[in-house]
Parts: sequence; structure tokens; C-alpha cells
Amino acid sequence: MSEEHATAPGPDEVSTTTDDDSRDLARYVNYVALAALVVLALVAGVQFYTAVSRTIGRWVADDYRSIVYAAFNLAVLLIAAAGISWQVRRLTE
Repeated sequence: MSEEHATAPGPDEVSTTTDDDSRDLARYVNYVALAALVVLALVAGVQFYTAVSRTIGRWVADDYRSIVYAAFNLAVLLIAAAGISWQVRRLTE
């Protein structure tokens, strides 16, 4: 006659489930943070771009406006790309 013993899950089994859940939660939080950063970057970028465009139009001579606009747009693009790249790297770790 065999006896069946009901055993509680061991510490490894419980911690694995908890670790998986916390990793999933952290991943979702990182996705939400990425989405929020993208929306924030879009809104702030449009507002900043229009303000700088007006300033460039007012203060920079006609001959140099296209160069100043190009430099400004490149700087904004590089900053946004760096922030998005940093967040994507965090998500893929």
C-alpha cells in the first residue's frame, strides 16, 4: 500500500514564480515608461521646435537660417534617439 504525500512547493518553485511575475511587471513598467517618453518627446519637441523656429527667424540673418535650422534639428534628433535607445536597451536586457 503506498501513501501519497501532499508536499508544499519548495523554495525554488515559489521564488521562480515570484521572479517571473516581478520581471513581467518590470517589463510592462518599462514599456509604459517608453511610451510616456515618446509622447512627452513629441509634445515638447513640437513646442520647442516652434519656439526656436520663431527665434531663428527673428534673430538669424536670411543667409544663415537654413544652416542654423539644420543644426538645431540634428541636435533634437540625436537627443531623442539617445533617450529612445537607452530605454529600448533597458527593455531588451
